[in-house]
Amino acid sequence: MLSLLNISNIALIDELQVEFDYGLNLLTGETGSGKSIIVDALGVLIGGRFSSDLLKTGSDRGFIEGLFSLARNPALEEILSNAGLLAANEPSDSNSQPDKQNKEPLDLIIRRELSATGRNKIFINNQLATQSLLRDLREFLVDIHGQGDQQTLFNTDTHLELLDAFAGSAALRNEVANAFRSWTELTKELTELHRDEAERFQLIDILKFQIQELERVGLAIGEDAALEDDRKRLLNVEKLTELSVQTYQLIYEDDHAALARVRRAAKNLAELLEYEPKFREYVEALESARAVLEDLAFELRDYSEKLEFSPSRLAEIDDRMSEVTRLKRKYGGSIESALEHLAHSEDRLHQLERSDERDSELQSQASAARDKYLDQAGKLHAVRVGAARKFELAVERGIAEVALENAKFQVCVEAPDLAESKPEVPGTPAMTARGIDQVEFYFSANVGEELRPLARVASGGEASRLMLVLKTVANASEFPRTIVFDEIDTGIGGRVSEAVGVKLKKLAETNQVLCVTHQAQIARFADCHLLVEKAATDGRTRVNIGKLDRRGRVEELARMLTGARITDSARRHAKELLKS
Repeated sequence: MLSLLNISNIALIDELQVEFDYGLNLLTGETGSGKSIIVDALGVLIGGRFSSDLLKTGSDRGFIEGLFSLARNPALEEILSNAGLLAANEPSDSNSQPDKQNKEPLDLIIRRELSATGRNKIFINNQLATQSLLRDLREFLVDIHGQGDQQTLFNTDTHLELLDAFAGSAALRNEVANAFRSWTELTKELTELHRDEAERFQLIDILKFQIQELERVGLAIGEDAALEDDRKRLLNVEKLTELSVQTYQLIYEDDHAALARVRRAAKNLAELLEYEPKFREYVEALESARAVLEDLAFELRDYSEKLEFSPSRLAEIDDRMSEVTRLKRKYGGSIESALEHLAHSEDRLHQLERSDERDSELQSQASAARDKYLDQAGKLHAVRVGAARKFELAVERGIAEVALENAKFQVCVEAPDLAESKPEVPGTPAMTARGIDQVEFYFSANVGEELRPLARVASGGEASRLMLVLKTVANASEFPRTIVFDEIDTGIGGRVSEAVGVKLKKLAETNQVLCVTHQAQIARFADCHLLVEKAATDGRTRVNIGKLDRRGRVEELARMLTGARITDSARRHAKELLKS
């Protein structure tokens, strides 16, 4: 249930805090007092679309916050657990019994911070959350039926959703949707395989040419860097020769060569050791230095002797570099990307060349996927047909309770003959991710009138009552939540209003109900009666809300019965309504 709602800087609201009770919560007030603003704000809180026009004039930021206390159920706990929100709701007493823990409610504080710039934020239990998470949680939080919402009942897609909600077929529908998706993907792949043969042969020729081109050149990773080094050496042979010869001479051949000096130093050190042993540790290091210089000198000599400028080798390197650069540019900008293209082209060519074999495989897989889809869809069809009669009876009982005693209601479930149709292609009007059924509600409000499609016969007042009955019968008992009706009394009055009030009161036995109404016959049933008022203060219009005691309820019901001028007879009538 929704325990608390805080609203700041939304429409005409500066600061508003509303506490709701269990059972039936009625919001009343003059037309335009701001009742629907509260409902709209609640809709935004649970993931509805937000427009900057909803912010109070002169404000660039606003927020809506709600405290929800929810009954546990596996689907809700899975969503919260995946979002990392469940742990915060677990009882802190580790010695608590499992049964007791499972009965503990889940408390969620949901907050939306709204900005005129569009930079809106969502927080759930002080943890930053996403719009998609809020959408996933919405069905466990609040079910809002706004003004004119009954028009959706004229859409046959809604009829299918209502029947499935009543049948509790969500798991089977998911299986049907998954089977349909698999069938669709295989069919799509098969269609692509059957593209124009000339296009396929052209692609084979292109792939063969590219593979041959890349294989002929024989690229190797790191080859471009190695070629650049070779080219640099060839262009600097003279300088390299000069440097290596000079260094060789400095180390080995000159009169004052480094190697000769090191030898003399070693000889002197050996004599020094006869008088001072502490220099003994340097003997080995000096000998190592001599060996390194000697190796380096011979390496430089051999290197300089092998250096030779070769115009033919330079031309060969330039040609190779040009070829490598061309292929790099053509196939992704690097040798690695060119080699990846080669591997991908080989795989693609292999697939195209074995298309006949793949075609046979896909045909078999698509046929199996189709059969699986039809099997699952057939099971879903059986569930829907089985639930249709029960749904009819439940709805007829419900509409009798809202002063439609003579009304008749029928659910028509139509499906193609699976034995004859065996469609090869998914996505036909009768073959969708929701199954194979076409569901439509038929309705007759009066004795002697034949049943006809709901959209053609229901009046506005009848549609309002049907919406209440259908929505509550379809899914009100699935799990308790907050159900909101914004002016469900549109188009009705008198005895019918009282019947709707009785229905709302009954619904409030299992769900928290919030209802905006202008009918005293409905407001009389409130467990919590909230009065919404609009007042002008300091040149600004503000909305206030307060919970009415019995005296306040009498005055409000009297106003609803008579209008602005409240009479004593209206007060007496209001008291009689509350007594009965």
